[in-house]
Amino acid sequence: MSTFSGLSRATTALWAAQRGMDVTGQNIANVNTDGYSRQRVELTALNGAVTPAIHAVSDGIGSGVDSNNVIRIRDAFLEARGRLESANSARLTVTSSALASIESAFREPGDTGIQSMLADVWAGFSDVANTPLVSAARGQVIERLQTLAAGVRSTATSLDKQWEDTRDALQTLVHDVNTTATSIADLNQKIQLATNGGLPANELADERDKLVSSLAASVGATSTAGEDGTVVVSVGGSTLVNGNVATAVRLDGATGSAGATADKPRLVMLPGGSRLQVGGTAEGQLAVLGDLIPQYLGGLDTFAQSLAGTLNTQHAAGFDLTGAPGGPLLGTPTGAGTITAANLTVRVTSPDRIAAAGVGPDGVTPSANGNNADAMYELSLDPGGVDAAYREMIVGLGVVSGVAKRDLAVQTVVRDQVDAARESVSGVNLDEEMTNMMSFQHAYSAAARMVTAIDEALETLIRSTGIVGR
Repeated sequence: MSTFSGLSRATTALWAAQRGMDVTGQNIANVNTDGYSRQRVELTALNGAVTPAIHAVSDGIGSGVDSNNVIRIRDAFLEARGRLESANSARLTVTSSALASIESAFREPGDTGIQSMLADVWAGFSDVANTPLVSAARGQVIERLQTLAAGVRSTATSLDKQWEDTRDALQTLVHDVNTTATSIADLNQKIQLATNGGLPANELADERDKLVSSLAASVGATSTAGEDGTVVVSVGGSTLVNGNVATAVRLDGATGSAGATADKPRLVMLPGGSRLQVGGTAEGQLAVLGDLIPQYLGGLDTFAQSLAGTLNTQHAAGFDLTGAPGGPLLGTPTGAGTITAANLTVRVTSPDRIAAAGVGPDGVTPSANGNNADAMYELSLDPGGVDAAYREMIVGLGVVSGVAKRDLAVQTVVRDQVDAARESVSGVNLDEEMTNMMSFQHAYSAAARMVTAIDEALETLIRSTGIVGR
């Protein structure tokens, strides 16, 4: 038996305890660091000699402890689940926020909403029907029509501005995705070099995982472990990062809301231009640009065209104060072209030109009555008319927005639960770290005491053995 083998064991024990305290100190120092995963020293018993030999002096006990391996504590399943739920939350957040902005653009219910303006117009025609020869009542109808047209144009402008802002935000997101992908590729290369060189890269891996999580929320990215510590990042089945190579992403499609239905905005890979099936924030923004806002802009255009067509048709059936048939009440600024919510304009400017009168008792000659104005008021009571169609659209918007808010609330709870479960595994617990610190401290003291005992034994062996009888 060699006493020096015991000293070797004690040395590995000292090193293991020291390394354990170092790792514990690192964990405590990063307890509030975002994205940090707690680390742990993997202690492995070193085996003694297992090869038989004639002159072997091994005591067969073992060679101490190996503490070179420091691992990150992470649950791969919870990490993947957390990124998935984060992407879903980001998508629903965009959708809910966009619907809330669309509701604000319509300003319903409220005194400044189109429904209120439309009600004022119907009430104005009712006043004209009661007092067809009063110029003030006729002028009031024109003013209310102008207010209604301005309200429709304002709503269209708000929706168009929301579309442009969303596209600008998506363009910024694309730039951030490209930058993040490049950073992940750089970290892959550094981690690969460290792994091949036998050096620890836990902090670099934490930084990379944080960037991958950012991509998951942005575009629904997923990651799989590659070789030598690298990861492969994919989006919708397309590889975004492989090793130290990152693929760029570009925003294609319509640059204005007018062409968004025919040429929907989309993200494509460069080079090649293959379409990306994205998730997360990008998926929500693309849905807003290609479907949500164009749907309500189209609904508003339909409302403007229906309103103009209904009012113009009925107005043409009456006669103004000069006895002439009624002309178009609403149209485009030039009177030509397709009517849209963005160009809806009142064409009648003179109160005398309001065709409030119908024909007289003979059924042919115009009369100074308010029959046609009353008929125009009756349009508001049509269950299939423009008023009812507009209410149906607004009610539908409210229902969709309410569902989106509830979905987001439920998804937020799910995401928070998954994040809490993930944090319970990879997060730093100070109570646990304090326990580990005391454990390693006592282990270090015991190992140091062992070194002292072996030193005393060696001193006795060297200084005292063989001196009897001198």
